[in-house]
Amino acid sequence: MKQPAYHVLNEYQKRKHRKYLLIVSGFILMFILAIFFTTLGTTDTTFSDVSGSIFRAFTSGGKIFDKQDKIIVLLRLPRMAMAIIAGIGLSSAGAAMQAATRNPMVSPFTIGISNAAAFGASLSIVFGIGFFSGSQLGTVFNAFLWALGCMGLVALISTKVGMSPSTIVLTGIALNYLFSACTSTIEFFANEHKLAEVVQWAFGSLNGSQWHEVLIVTVIVCICTVGMFYHAPALNIIAAGDDEVAKSLGIHPERVRLIVCVEAALATAAVISFTGVIGFIGLAGPHIARILIGSDHKYMLPFSAVMGALLMLAADTIGRLILAPVMIPVGIVISFLGVPIFINLILMQRKGNV
Repeated sequence: MKQPAYHVLNEYQKRKHRKYLLIVSGFILMFILAIFFTTLGTTDTTFSDVSGSIFRAFTSGGKIFDKQDKIIVLLRLPRMAMAIIAGIGLSSAGAAMQAATRNPMVSPFTIGISNAAAFGASLSIVFGIGFFSGSQLGTVFNAFLWALGCMGLVALISTKVGMSPSTIVLTGIALNYLFSACTSTIEFFANEHKLAEVVQWAFGSLNGSQWHEVLIVTVIVCICTVGMFYHAPALNIIAAGDDEVAKSLGIHPERVRLIVCVEAALATAAVISFTGVIGFIGLAGPHIARILIGSDHKYMLPFSAVMGALLMLAADTIGRLILAPVMIPVGIVISFLGVPIFINLILMQRKGNV
């Protein structure tokens, strides 16, 4: 009996090491691609140009005078950094929400957070309603507050009836349609200039990303993703069975579900308030990770973050280059990439492979 047990343990250790290796390799690939994509643009540069610009920026205390250095350090690098952190935040949020609700089709987009942010941004742009109205800061702040407000409504309504997975999903879908209708109403009454601003924001774009914005989003996303990763063991139990099974194992599913959904909402709100609405990352990233690394959230959550970052980097680079010098917003590109992935996942699920 000892020999088979030894082989089972040995095989488990090998699989665990392979999963760790896959996650680490994914992060390394992510940074390599980020540097490589930084060299691409209307004016191509080399790796030595990028490294030289970064070195000069650090040694000069942030004072940049050379034109190429400005393009690399102030335009391309913050764009790549925002793509990475946005992909990490949205994909991790999607994976955590899917586990908490036991629904693989849930994402921050489907439960209304994105449309709530779009409504908040529309109020600020068209009517000047909200804090710091009439400025970019006001648009960002309003989008952030309304996104959090949407999650607060979902949590409040769901708590009243027991915080069940189906209640969270159905409430989120209802609010999603509500905020979508409200945004459409504002667009109907907006003049041409304001309407163009609202539509441009709703496309989802990394254009104009700046280092201070990257820093704000990074701090919020990192705190929230660490919280979601911390709950990975509890999410495994919740995702595997019903709430009664989780309670019998010492887990409080309603409390874990509430905390995880709030963390996911906060990460999502931080991202989309600066980038605009970006869909499918929170849906496609977790599914790809689940196929490649399995359903154990100890490994799946960090690998979802990697997949989200890689998808965002690829989509943004395609959008920058395919019709250069015209830049297609990343929200549009990721939708084109996400639809075939999503349909393929549905077909695989139908066959029982997901």
